[in-house]
Amino acid sequence: MKHSLNKIVAGLMVSGALAGSAQAAEFVRYEQNGTVSWGELVDSTIHQLTDAPYLGGTRTGTTVAESAVTLKAPVDPELVVMTALNFRSHITGEPAEYPGLFIVPASSIIGPNENMVIPVDSNNFHYEAEAVVVIGKRADNVSVEDASDYIFGLTAGNDGSARDWQSADLQWTRAKGSKTFNAVGPTLVTGLDPNNVQIEGRLNGEVRQGENTSDMLFNFDYMVSYISRYFVLEPGDLVWSGTMNVTRQLNHGDVYEVEVEGVPVLRTPVVKAGM
Repeated sequence: MKHSLNKIVAGLMVSGALAGSAQAAEFVRYEQNGTVSWGELVDSTIHQLTDAPYLGGTRTGTTVAESAVTLKAPVDPELVVMTALNFRSHITGEPAEYPGLFIVPASSIIGPNENMVIPVDSNNFHYEAEAVVVIGKRADNVSVEDASDYIFGLTAGNDGSARDWQSADLQWTRAKGSKTFNAVGPTLVTGLDPNNVQIEGRLNGEVRQGENTSDMLFNFDYMVSYISRYFVLEPGDLVWSGTMNVTRQLNHGDVYEVEVEGVPVLRTPVVKAGM
């Protein structure tokens, strides 16, 4: 698999200065003249990196203005793990005794300002504002107490969800993980407490969702520990918070924004395929 060897090596080498660090920094992945690179964003200047920050990338000495490039998703995961029904405000009845995990393909990931495409044969497609943590070093059967050391940083996510498929299919893979369904970005931020940040979702500028990650039934430390009992998390892999409140349908021409406290606004235009 791509990056597998690099990720394992990086997982052994990444120090506390990166994974689990309290030092604030902001990272991006960007395209310029057809080439995609990693960078550290300082004010409005991007300092190019040799590799992903969670793989130990260092500055090359090359800089570029943020306005001169196209920002991509600030992640390049192999494993994307999502959490179902993790906010009491999003469920009816009693919560589950353990997290509702599901995995979506990494090919479903898009970046800021990229179109989220509603397939022709889905007629009940919803937004889901979420916080997303990025793993910083290899996590295999880690404890809850140590789990925060394995979290590199935080970004914003919008989990597009085909509710009609979700109720009809045996599993949620198609409904949650089809092409363009999962927007993340625009930056990857370190130095935040992922277990205590506000999430807000806005449909065409109107607030539709809002809650703090401190309200999660299973917080990110628990989630990373729990997931690592059954799967090995590698640097760059993603764990999503789950969403809150009642979600509604998205339509062609809508724009959904997700703002996670400490992270710039993730803006996602929505289009219906064939229109």
